[in-house]
Amino acid sequence: MFVVCLMCVLAFGFWEQFPRRLPRWIARWVVQVGAVALTVPPTMVTLYILTGPEVGPALWQDKPRLQSLFIMIVLGLLIGPWVALGALVRQREAMARHQALSFALERSELERRATDARLALMQAQVQPHFLFNTLANVRALVETGSPQALPVLDSLIAYLRAAVPRLNAAMGTLGDEMGLVRAYLDIMAMRMPDRLSFRINLEPGTDALPCPPMAVLTLVENAVRHGIDPAEDGGTIDITASLRGGVLHITVSDSGLGLGSAGTGGLGTGLSTLRQRLALCFGPTATLSLTERAGGGVVATLSWPVREATA
Repeated sequence: MFVVCLMCVLAFGFWEQFPRRLPRWIARWVVQVGAVALTVPPTMVTLYILTGPEVGPALWQDKPRLQSLFIMIVLGLLIGPWVALGALVRQREAMARHQALSFALERSELERRATDARLALMQAQVQPHFLFNTLANVRALVETGSPQALPVLDSLIAYLRAAVPRLNAAMGTLGDEMGLVRAYLDIMAMRMPDRLSFRINLEPGTDALPCPPMAVLTLVENAVRHGIDPAEDGGTIDITASLRGGVLHITVSDSGLGLGSAGTGGLGTGLSTLRQRLALCFGPTATLSLTERAGGGVVATLSWPVREATA
């Protein structure tokens, strides 16, 4: 029986591959099942001859053996095609599972690429938003003939040399981000030396945690533009970062005009884009909130789960 099964398997596999194309009016599974059925009788007869006690006419006169041969052929014809049909059904199920898995992987890859594209688009929106505002500040200094114009321009050039290579990165570190923030605040402090001061306080170990490029800088720029710069006496910006329960918390607090000033009452382009970027990078648990600061000003808070960050 082993030989018969082997021959049926070979026939089943052969007609699965050849011919490459069949007429449209016949299905391949019909050919495979038919091939299995047609393989049983000649294989059984060949085994009957090869295993007989002698070769010759007497071989066909042994009625008990002939009856056994007939029974085996009938059983083979009854069982073989059904086994072949069962194998076809299992094969179809395996192919369906494989296709479903392939589609799921392809869909996941497409979703990942779409996410990357959306992030790239949002970063492209952030870059000119920051650069144009900074260049406008330098232009104002030049127009007023301020002696700080050249040092600020030099600082801006040095800042851009460090910042531009990181702008297209999907994810950086908080240490890199704070380096850009400090460079930006240094420039702003040179523009208004008597009206802006700042403090940066990072909890040890947080500088190596993931941070989307320009995330904190967007909040700092918003605080300078809408809080400190319009205020007659200027103000102070405090930036802190801490890690609690696997969640990174970053606050940007300013003592400027507060949420009632123009542009801070709602989420503008920069802040709304930042909120979308956080959701794409860290999921729905990432948050961005703005609240009034006691004594005047705004407290902007960023938080996201460190362990769930995506590259």
